[in-house]
Parts: sequence; structure tokens; C-alpha cells
Amino acid sequence: MAKGGDFRTLAGAAAVDWLRQDGGDVLLLVHLQPGARRSAIAGEFNGRLKIAIAAPPLEGRANQALCRWLAERLGLPQRRVRIDSGEHSRDKLLRIGGTDVDVIRDRLAPAKQAGRQGIDSP
Repeated sequence: MAKGGDFRTLAGAAAVDWLRQDGGDVLLLVHLQPGARRSAIAGEFNGRLKIAIAAPPLEGRANQALCRWLAERLGLPQRRVRIDSGEHSRDKLLRIGGTDVDVIRDRLAPAKQAGRQGIDSP
């Protein structure tokens, strides 16, 4: 696992296994489901945030779509979201700059997403 400790240690808020602060960046553990009908948060899977992406898993399209979708969802430039590990796997470690764990948790937490309208994108 990346330096800085356990993903479950977040100060001041409910801890989630898939998210932690790492200096000025945030590390996000993702389980990607490429080729989905639409892009959306799909819950949690094995301690990771499960994200369904409509793009197929061909020639890096799903990875690009994941970074673009997350950047849009978080209101960040796409260059701030990058894959640190897992480019050829469904399980990925993403590094997100220019934000903090509270913002990401509020915008991506599966429990909060279920009650909101307009969270999915075609």
C-alpha cells in the first residue's frame, strides 16, 4: 500500500476504506467496471469504491473515461486525476490533486449518491 498508513484512518469524519489523504493529494482505491450501460457510482466492492464506466476496456479507453468522469464529478481539471497503479487491472489506485478527502467523500460516497438526482452520466 502507498506510504502514509491505513486507508481507514481519516480524522474528523466517518472513515471509508477506499479514500485517504497523502500530503497534498488524495488516494482513491477504485474497482472499475468497464463497458457498463452508463457511468455511475456502483457502490463498494472489496474495500474499494466501485465505479461503472460506459467506455469499453480497449486501448485504455475505460481508464481515460474514468479519469475524465471523476474530474468532472469533482469539479477538477482532468490533469489532476491520474492512475498511480492498476492501468491493466480493474483494481486501481488513483491520485487526485487539488482537493481533500472531505470533498471527495461528500461527492462520491455511495450512500449519499443513492438519494441524489442527476449523478449518473450517459
